[in-house]
Amino acid sequence: MEFSFPWPMSQGEWLAWSSAAVTVALGLILFLAPGLAFRALRLQPHPDKPEAIAEGRSRIAGFYLGLGLCAILLAQPLLYMALGFSWLFTAFGRILGMMTDGANTPYNWVAILVDLVLAAFPLAFAFGFLP
Repeated sequence: MEFSFPWPMSQGEWLAWSSAAVTVALGLILFLAPGLAFRALRLQPHPDKPEAIAEGRSRIAGFYLGLGLCAILLAQPLLYMALGFSWLFTAFGRILGMMTDGANTPYNWVAILVDLVLAAFPLAFAFGFLP
């Protein structure tokens, strides 16, 4: 079996691929520099709990890298759909946190917009709205 890199061929696929590339980039930052990524995300692990950094490096970065790389390397519409729904649920979780946890800040409003854009690109391609 020969493996070849599936290069995006249409505008919709490029947008979905871009969302996957951003996901991989975020995963790499969390994987290689979790302290820097936590500061950018406005998270502060407790100094007595080093496992908090390990969680960011493993669970968060692992999912971002795994799903993003699979979407890029395999370029299947269902993987792009999974990527889009993951970002959509990220936005939903942020909205829920803003409503119930008192996290209604300008940072979260900007983050919701980013999450929704990263969800819209692969979902629009997977559902055929973008050729």
